Amino acid sequence: MVSGLVWLGVGPDALTIAGCVLSIVSGMLFFEGSFQLGAAFLALSGLCDILDGQVARRRPVVSRFGAFLDSTLDRAAEGAVLIGLAGFYFMHLYDLAFDPAQVLEEVARGLEPRTWALLSLTAMLAMLGSFLVSYTRARAEGLGIDCKVGWFERPERLVLLMVAGAFGVGPVMPGALILLTLLSFATAVQRVAHVWRETRPR
Repeated sequence: MVSGLVWLGVGPDALTIAGCVLSIVSGMLFFEGSFQLGAAFLALSGLCDILDGQVARRRPVVSRFGAFLDSTLDRAAEGAVLIGLAGFYFMHLYDLAFDPAQVLEEVARGLEPRTWALLSLTAMLAMLGSFLVSYTRARAEGLGIDCKVGWFERPERLVLLMVAGAFGVGPVMPGALILLTLLSFATAVQRVAHVWRETRPR
């Protein structure tokens, strides 16, 4: 695939932008409740994210701006997906306000309306955690400290969302969002601890 893209003259920045656009489409699909299709577009976005660096090294056209653009659009892409998920759960809660019969049906199954509000909040917390993971590394490297530590980086987050989305609307995605939130904040704490150790007086 890399050889074919190089032969066609596709640049790494174009792949980076395509990956971001695919993630935005994925977020819109999650918002509409098309979780499986959203997961498929997220997988295509992840493929672009893998290929852009490979193409940059093969051509070779590695640049500092390309690295900056890649990191910046990665944050936008991840935010779009999690906002889409948060919006889906929020809009379901909004719809319940106009459908008392559905409220009673869900309460009978153990789903209180506040459940959807909590899921929307969890998706937003997951986004905050994922941004913290990226920011702590970027800030540490800005101080001249290597900070490639932590259990849960962007590839792991993408895989978790793709797998959960493949199961469709149901209990898997909420569990994935809770796991993503906890592991993202844990990774950010790991990086803070690493920088603290590196900056302590010897």
